[in-house]
Formats: sequence, structure tokens, C-alpha cells
Amino acid sequence: MSIAGFPRLFFAALVGWVIVGGAEASAQFIRPRKPMTKPSTLLRRQEPPRIDDSLASVINSSNSRVRISLARQRAYLMVGDDVYIDTPISSGKRAGLTPKGSFRITQKDPDHRSNIYGDFVDSRGRVVRSGISTKVDSAPSGTRYVGAPMKWFCRLTNSGVGMHTGVLPGYPASHGCIRLPGDIAPIIYRNVKIGTPVTIE
Repeated sequence: MSIAGFPRLFFAALVGWVIVGGAEASAQFIRPRKPMTKPSTLLRRQEPPRIDDSLASVINSSNSRVRISLARQRAYLMVGDDVYIDTPISSGKRAGLTPKGSFRITQKDPDHRSNIYGDFVDSRGRVVRSGISTKVDSAPSGTRYVGAPMKWFCRLTNSGVGMHTGVLPGYPASHGCIRLPGDIAPIIYRNVKIGTPVTIE
């Protein structure tokens, strides 16, 4: 083949590659996609609470202790080495928000409200802004702060971390507290006292 004929051959090959490549790209572009997965199906479903009824007459606020596993997202109300309640929880949504270590319950309040997280409401009690933090948000004119409810609250730290009723989405989602199911929190509340040891690991 002559040198003069080489550019023609090269050009023809290039055009063929673009056409074939373009057709393949178009085929890929119009290929139907798989349906999107709903976010709810991606959430890890937590095992429901388990209660050992045989320990109900044994456990009380003087012999109980609590162990919390952040990795498993579970809390255990125990008497000795026996588990009375094994329940799902939701802890701090970022590492460090829920501290690890050994603690003792320092306060109990069945109708506690947060002094940091809550809503700004108007004079009629209607929510003007929800989900605010008093650390960073300023109250709009004519509103007042109402703390988020933390029923069956058991305080663990001076900074406000404790156990209480809350939403359990299936993963760590709190500002640091240990959220408990609504039917389990009052049982734990009744079976602990100020001074009850709590281990978070």
C-alpha cells in the first residue's frame, strides 16, 4: 500500500470505529435501568425486644445493671449475669456523640424535656420552627422554646446524655442519647435507680 493511500484507510477505520462505538454507546444509554431500591429496604431491621419473664420477680432497682452495645445497637437490662430485657436502641449518629465507658444513673424524670433540642412555638403553641438546637438557632420574634420530649429519662452524663423513649429507625440517629422503644423504656425506668451502673461499649 502506498503512503498516499494510508490516510484514506486510516480515515475509513476511524469513521467505522466512531459509528460502531456510537451505536454501542446509544444502546447502553437506552437500555432500561433496574428499578431504584426504596430507602426503607436498605435499613437494617432490628430484632424486636425480648423479655425473660422468669426474671420479672427477681429483678429490682437494687440489683439491676444496664449494658449497652453501640456496635450491636442493643441495650440489656441485667440482674447478675442474666438478661431480663434485650432491646434495640438508637445511639448517637456520629462516633463520639454517645460516650463509651462506665456510668451511673444520676437523674430520673418520667416527663423530661431537652434543654438543647426542640421547637420554637408561637403564643398559641403552634410550631414555627422544628428540630432546632438552642446552641446554634435563635428564636424568631414572638416565639418561645419548647424542648423535645424525652419520656422515662435516665441521665448518665452532666452534658445531657441519657436513656429515654425515642424513634428507632434501625441505625444510630440520636444526638448522643440512647433511644429506647416506647414500651420498653418505662420497664427499664422502673427497674433502675439513681446510682444504677450503666456500661456503654
